[in-house]
Amino acid sequence: MSNIKRIGVLTSGGDAPGMNAAIRAVVRTGIYNGLEVYGIYKGYNGLIQGLIEPMGSRSVSNIIQRGGTILKTARSEEFRTPEGRQKAYDNLVKHGIDAMIVIGGDGTFTGASIFQNEFNFPIIGLPGTIDNDLYGTDYTIGYDTAVNTVVEAVDKIRDTADSHDRLFIIEVMGRDAGFIALRSGIATGAEQILIPESVTYIDKLIHKLKTDYSNNKTSGIIIVSEGDDFGGAFEVAKVVKEHFPQYETRVTILGHVQRGGSPSAFDRVMASAMGFQAVLALKDGVRGVMVGSINRKVSYTPFEKAIKSHQTINIELMEIAEVLSI
Repeated sequence: MSNIKRIGVLTSGGDAPGMNAAIRAVVRTGIYNGLEVYGIYKGYNGLIQGLIEPMGSRSVSNIIQRGGTILKTARSEEFRTPEGRQKAYDNLVKHGIDAMIVIGGDGTFTGASIFQNEFNFPIIGLPGTIDNDLYGTDYTIGYDTAVNTVVEAVDKIRDTADSHDRLFIIEVMGRDAGFIALRSGIATGAEQILIPESVTYIDKLIHKLKTDYSNNKTSGIIIVSEGDDFGGAFEVAKVVKEHFPQYETRVTILGHVQRGGSPSAFDRVMASAMGFQAVLALKDGVRGVMVGSINRKVSYTPFEKAIKSHQTINIELMEIAEVLSI
């Protein structure tokens, strides 16, 4: 599409390690291909407010190793309204921006899809979320780093659990998806992993703990996704304490520490490749899709499908977790 001369890039929704690597790739790939690139600050809110500035190659120097996003991010209620989207479009026209690349999750893509249809405006999405719950890609930007952050924290907690013969119930992020809990639970040798995708049978958990302690296990780790149907780590801990008053039970909520930190090598490389491909897609006339990676190959998934469908949990990993926790 030779009429695309100037593109904008923004980050929206929750931040994720690797977003900066994606921004860097978009800016430099755009410049390499003769495009002008503008950074849109504070997501769709910034687009409505006109927080738009040109970016050069040096604008993205020394950011690939940084967590968070240099463009800032925010959720925007005003962008949900026709009036808000009209203001956003007017600002794009004012700055001569012909297309956008948006980095975020399903909320970001929902807004992008509506906006593109309303104004016939080319948009490409990049999957930036630690939850790894977007359909159309094996991995989302930030997921690998978040899992490694959890693993590092749980390894340290296990040292204390072993030293004091304690049971730790550790809550990780994942309101609607258990990908972080499942993979980090396997990696840390957790005794039990509780996720939103499967029903938590508390009696089964209690039986498992009784078996563990009868087999001379004196400490343990239970990983609970925040969206677990039993109500999270504190609710699980309450029942466990009732059945095991003689044992020391502790709850740790890892919280937003999972979102921060320097991105892993995997996230840096993947985000760079996705940002590169997003610019090439726009130049080739592609629009309205999320750039992903399936079986290590570039994939394009329409926004509507990425939003409405959901990444499914790997059943084999759940079986592995069950077997290896004996």
